Amino acid sequence: MARTPSTQPTDAELEVLRVLWGSGPAGLGQVHASIQQTRPVALTTIATTLKTMLEKGLVGREDGPKGYLWKAVATRESTATGLVGKIVQHVFDGSARRLVAHLIEEGALDDRDRDEIRALLEGHAGTPAPRARKGRGK
Repeated sequence: MARTPSTQPTDAELEVLRVLWGSGPAGLGQVHASIQQTRPVALTTIATTLKTMLEKGLVGREDGPKGYLWKAVATRESTATGLVGKIVQHVFDGSARRLVAHLIEEGALDDRDRDEIRALLEGHAGTPAPRARKGRGK
């Protein structure tokens, strides 16, 4: 049985999304130039990536003065929710607590991060946590 194509963005697609989230609608050349500042990449590679992203529903396009203008359809928030959810399910067995513990133990959180997390937790005190969804076969 064929695997269902993923709707989650790849690393290259995330790179394009970050450009579009930052700039708003942009032409192929602008997206390419932005990514070219951090790493060498062919214009045709960006064009192919955008076409794949269009098929996945991550971006949209409209006619512009010099070709298509590309815009992000996937929001930063929905993308983060999907990617973090996938990590929590597949790496931390559905446990957000284990994800946070991992970040603390690895030293990934600085004092400011910990203070912000405490404030978020205190702001949600008394709010029931959503029940964790169990994966198949558990």
